[in-house]
Amino acid sequence: MNEFLSNSVFFGAVLSLAAYETGLLLKKKFKMAILNPLLIGTICVMAVLMIFKVDYKKYNESAKYISYLLTPATVCLAVPLYEQMSLLKKNFRAVAVGIVSGVLASLVSVLALSRIFGLSHELYVTLLPKSITTAIGMGVSEELGGIVTITVAVIIITGILGNVIAELVCKIFRIQNPIAKGLALGTASHAIGTAKAMEMGPVEGAMSSLAIAVAGLLTVIGASVFAGFM
Repeated sequence: MNEFLSNSVFFGAVLSLAAYETGLLLKKKFKMAILNPLLIGTICVMAVLMIFKVDYKKYNESAKYISYLLTPATVCLAVPLYEQMSLLKKNFRAVAVGIVSGVLASLVSVLALSRIFGLSHELYVTLLPKSITTAIGMGVSEELGGIVTITVAVIIITGILGNVIAELVCKIFRIQNPIAKGLALGTASHAIGTAKAMEMGPVEGAMSSLAIAVAGLLTVIGASVFAGFM
């Protein structure tokens, strides 16, 4: 079985899609925030690889085809933004300040915590792109000399956490404005947070889509600057 799965061309892709679909079914049935499809899918994939002792490199070779869709899927997020263009123009200043504040909060928090816990420069720059989409974050981490695989894991964890606690945080801090919700999710939790924003409403989804792109570009610039602070 191990040899069969390892040599299968599409094993990784099929396993990933099946695991994610399992997560979706559990989320729809129990309607619990903790049952995030990506989180459940990740756990399922890890379980299968461990049970059948499939090497990660073999799995990744057959699952990489899904990764090719990541960038075009991110670009497609421009569609809901286009539909809310008039709202964006009306609130341009607030949107700009919100995204810049979110990016700075992310970079400053990583710097502060890295100093507190005495992390090395390599780990520090690895964590800097934690709140931007994987397609951009991997490039930033590699360029700054970080550990790309850890960066990917951190980005995914950040997104899942944002997706899971989004509604609770908004409730605790009484955030009711749809624009504020969308910007917060897109800036802090990239594409996974945007998925939650789209569940909340069209305005939240549009603003979150905008935040992903702008926050990604600002983080590329900001991370290069902050990399020299430690």
